[in-house]
Amino acid sequence: MKPSKSVGIVGYGGYIPRFRIDASEVNRVWKNSGMTPGQTLKAVPGPDEDTTTIAVQAARNAMKMAAIDPEELRAIWFGSESKPYAVKPTSTIVADAIGALPHANAADWEFACKPGTEAMQAACAMVGSGMAPFAMCGGADTAQARPGDVLEYNAGAGGAAFILGDGDLSLAVLDASTSYVTNTPDFFRREGQSYPSHGQRFTGKPAYFHHIKNAVEELLKETGTSPSDYAHAVFHQPNFQFPLKVSKELGFEKEQVLPFILTNKIGNTYSGSALLGLSAALDAAKPGERILLASYGSGAGSDVFSFTVTNKITDIRKRGVPIKKYIERQEIIDYAMYARYRGKIKMS
Repeated sequence: MKPSKSVGIVGYGGYIPRFRIDASEVNRVWKNSGMTPGQTLKAVPGPDEDTTTIAVQAARNAMKMAAIDPEELRAIWFGSESKPYAVKPTSTIVADAIGALPHANAADWEFACKPGTEAMQAACAMVGSGMAPFAMCGGADTAQARPGDVLEYNAGAGGAAFILGDGDLSLAVLDASTSYVTNTPDFFRREGQSYPSHGQRFTGKPAYFHHIKNAVEELLKETGTSPSDYAHAVFHQPNFQFPLKVSKELGFEKEQVLPFILTNKIGNTYSGSALLGLSAALDAAKPGERILLASYGSGAGSDVFSFTVTNKITDIRKRGVPIKKYIERQEIIDYAMYARYRGKIKMS
């Protein structure tokens, strides 16, 4: 799939909270051996942070890089599975914060961990159809995890935003995109429940690996490319091992993937996972290189994109804030402070 008109990324930005908790600290408290190999730190939102504040800062960073008039944005779409409001969109708050109101379409997207890439496909279509000169998409999460659950070791927080526009103005142009979805019950949270549940054996082979592999193989087929044609490859990162394993099975080399796996530094940021990885890849990319992006959302599905980096990237990204800055900015906290910040201590 690709629009009839050339479309690409004209700006991007991310945000990661500065607080971190070490997986070994979680293990010290619960001693349930849920810590996966390679897992170290995860990002924890402060008491004044939520998915809306994360989305706003990511959007502001993207606007700074794109250097466009916010009134030219005709769509502001963000995805999350941990919104602060059950009934009230995040996207209108983001649109207001960056000055894009009132003549814009603002909407929140859902699909577990991949609403941001869903919104990216729609943004590409909107710009590609000529309905909008620019459209913003993104994803942000302050991932939830039941105390003592295996998810608590790597359920982190963060988000990223992208502005799509005309290919001639872009730092990376869309080559093509494809999706693969099924009804696979691997991860879910019912209304009113505080924490999500995971389908154990469904999470790996029939969920994450099945969907990403089929989506990537279809994209390679449609574009006539092979893994060796991509300088960088970014996969959804529920943990440190899954993206390395699926990329190897697809024929990608470790060097194409490893630099953009951020899970061991900031945890699984869910809706922001693949998008923050793409931001890191764009921070490192050179003109002419190809980047592959593969998201995954429980329920289940995968969106895959192929981008080609343009000569404009060197000048455009100078205006942005590198993801590395947020990764390196960190303050370690203990489990007690983590539990306080995440509202895990309930008073009645």
